[in-house]
Amino acid sequence: MSDKRVRLALIGCGGITRAHLNGYRRIKEKEPDKFDLVACCDTVRENAEQFATDIEAMQGMKPRVYTDVEELLKHEQLDGADITTPHHIHHTAAIACLEAGVNVMIEKPIGVTVKATKAIIAAAQKSGKFAATAEQIRRGPMQRTAHWLFNENKLIGEPRLFFAQHASWSRPHQPTPWHWRVEKHFGGGGMVMDSGAHFCDTIRYLFGDVDTVYARVEQLEKRQIKKDDAIIPDSREDTWVATLNFKSGLIGLWSYSTSLPGHHFTHVVYYGTQGALVDSGDVFHGPFAGAYLRLPNGRTRRLTELHDEFLETLSEEQKRRLFPHGFTEQFTLECYDFLDAIQNDRPPEVSAEDGLKAKAIAEAIYESAYLNQVVSVQDVIDGKVENYQRDVNERWGL
Repeated sequence: MSDKRVRLALIGCGGITRAHLNGYRRIKEKEPDKFDLVACCDTVRENAEQFATDIEAMQGMKPRVYTDVEELLKHEQLDGADITTPHHIHHTAAIACLEAGVNVMIEKPIGVTVKATKAIIAAAQKSGKFAATAEQIRRGPMQRTAHWLFNENKLIGEPRLFFAQHASWSRPHQPTPWHWRVEKHFGGGGMVMDSGAHFCDTIRYLFGDVDTVYARVEQLEKRQIKKDDAIIPDSREDTWVATLNFKSGLIGLWSYSTSLPGHHFTHVVYYGTQGALVDSGDVFHGPFAGAYLRLPNGRTRRLTELHDEFLETLSEEQKRRLFPHGFTEQFTLECYDFLDAIQNDRPPEVSAEDGLKAKAIAEAIYESAYLNQVVSVQDVIDGKVENYQRDVNERWGL
């Protein structure tokens, strides 16, 4: 392992950055010489100042504060930048860093559109640095165990079909305050690609690539936003139903709605040829610790029990790679992988290319609904289908 101390900057000092910082704090406690947070950047100086003060308490040195990425790059010699800005800024901040010779990790969804994501990938390839997708869900103990279950252990056979379904009712309270997420040009879409980015990465991790998608995406409850003195529509979907056809032959049914009064439920089951994994929790962040296997003979086994068996199959080196220092908290694992990839000049686990493939599943759902037809995920990646995304690309000159 290299003894190079990583010089790191935080770009974007909002809500999710706090989870990243808590991860870096845990790493600092175990490996104090692995990195230094040398700079914080946010367009709102007070946000960056608050993070800098908190970081000083963590590492004994206060990072310098910036409100502009170009100024940051002009004055700092960085090895890496952790980018947690609003979605529409992901590609501009990342490309600036990569062109300055700085490795980046970018919060999901990696780019506001497929074109934005491909621009990041092109900049990384040209610079010789890497772009990682900040995707923490797949790294958890239950997700690692599920991957082993479906791809190696085969206790429930070959994956056959899954249901990931949620129905609830969220009565509109109007108008709600404006936030960048409510406008398509800034957020890129609603929950299909926001929290949905986690699910799309997880199903790729567990089952491989999706081939085609057919979907309906709707806003069943009309919602409004108050922006300054104006009332504008909230364009985000509250409902979708998607059929995902995997290259392996697996079929996935993913549906979600917060506009269905009277009966609420969440139902997540992954079926194999010899049984099923019944999940608990939501349709974005599982499998969860409460998940269990149900076999045709009626026998059940907890996923947590299988986790112990999974760990027994790992060498000490594999355990150190998947759960360094025994970390199991997912943001900590995400941040450790980023730092370690820089330090040891290796690719990150979840590359920008991985982020693109996951993002393309979500975008294919939007594109299918827009066109009312089956859409190839590869066609979305190749830019042959971009009807839903076109106005966002035009807004940002992509």
